[in-house]
Amino acid sequence: MDLSLRQLRVIVAVADAGGYSAAARALHIAQSSLSRTVLEVEHRVGVALFERTTRKVAPTPDGEELLAIARRLLAEFDAGMNHFQGYLDGTRGAVSIATLPSLAASMLPPVLWTFRQERPHVSVTVRDGLSDEVLDHVATGAVDLAVTVAPTVPRPLRGHRIAQDRFVCVFPPGHPFGAQRRLGWQDLAGEAFVAFDRQSSIRAYVDRTLREGRIELGPVTEARTIGGVAGLVAAGMGVSVAPGLTLPLMSFAALRNRVLRHPEVERDIHLVHDPGRPLSRTARDLMAALGQAGTRGLVLPTGARWAPG
Repeated sequence: MDLSLRQLRVIVAVADAGGYSAAARALHIAQSSLSRTVLEVEHRVGVALFERTTRKVAPTPDGEELLAIARRLLAEFDAGMNHFQGYLDGTRGAVSIATLPSLAASMLPPVLWTFRQERPHVSVTVRDGLSDEVLDHVATGAVDLAVTVAPTVPRPLRGHRIAQDRFVCVFPPGHPFGAQRRLGWQDLAGEAFVAFDRQSSIRAYVDRTLREGRIELGPVTEARTIGGVAGLVAAGMGVSVAPGLTLPLMSFAALRNRVLRHPEVERDIHLVHDPGRPLSRTARDLMAALGQAGTRGLVLPTGARWAPG
């Protein structure tokens, strides 16, 4: 049996309206065309679908069976088309983004919250990892976009700066740094220090600045995670240096902080995508939301700021 969606809609309309004239008006077609369609369906299925009386048209038992199938198929089809229309409009579907753990916890949440308020039916997936992992996710197509720290974005990927993140010194309450209104990198000389391990992108910035300034630290303790560094600083193992966007992940340790000056060291936050891979409307809208976040009054932690849109 080869029945079209149009034919199924016609027999459902006749059943719902209880007559041919009312069904034709509901579908905005001529009654003669509607009648021919019902006859075509009855010819194809080989049974009568409606009983015609002087007062109304009612489904036969065979008609009731076909109507149940028709209603289910039409409901599924309409729901699917509505979802696809929403996908094209950017109000439905899914989008995935890879990022560093510090950005997933501090920078992305206000943007994604605002994005979801406008698109409540969009599914958003965030995959956090190290910088190289984040770029690999975009290159392999595992995610649509990435927000990361990358001095250079490898081809064929393309990135543009959406925020800047200054480095700050973090120290426990009661440390002498708390009495200083301004703090420079030279003030770190001789201080016991808690460093990120060498796999962290943060370590490269800190080591380069210390080397260029010929600054010798005191005893150094290393930790891999932001939480580990914060905990060691809180325990008195030393001060540390971290980007402003990591501060929310250190809040449990009740540390104090100052932006480091002379020089002010910043890292660029890039929005990365693969221009050779088509993006859905939803993904393009999220790209736009991230690029325009600075114009929407979304606040970033101390030391960080959105790039001009």
